[in-house]
Amino acid sequence: MPKLFAVVAAMSGFLAVGLGAFGAHGLKGKVPPHLFDAYQTAVQYQFYHVFALAFVAVLGFINLGGRLSIISGWLFIVGTLFFSGSLYALTFGGSKLFGPITPLGGLCFMAGWLCLVVHLVVKIPTQQ
Repeated sequence: MPKLFAVVAAMSGFLAVGLGAFGAHGLKGKVPPHLFDAYQTAVQYQFYHVFALAFVAVLGFINLGGRLSIISGWLFIVGTLFFSGSLYALTFGGSKLFGPITPLGGLCFMAGWLCLVVHLVVKIPTQQ
């Protein structure tokens, strides 16, 4: 599982750089400001969760992963797809039906972070 998370994090990082550059150079002035802001938010949150997913992968590689860290990784992936994906879709003229998906992605992010916190508190021993 750590390798899958690392590969997905790297691919997501690649896409975030490309989408960010496209937004800065190809979208600015071509979409309404509120959609441009939403697009930038999507890129930012995708980037944040690249690092979160990479951290989860590292935990697995150094044998400090576990069930909750794996759940956390999947929640970060689903959160990115729902949150950032729905904002990208809305920016490019997607159906308004994508709007309600965005908060579900946010909830996935929050749940992923909470699972990671619990995992770290329970799995990682405190050094004395």
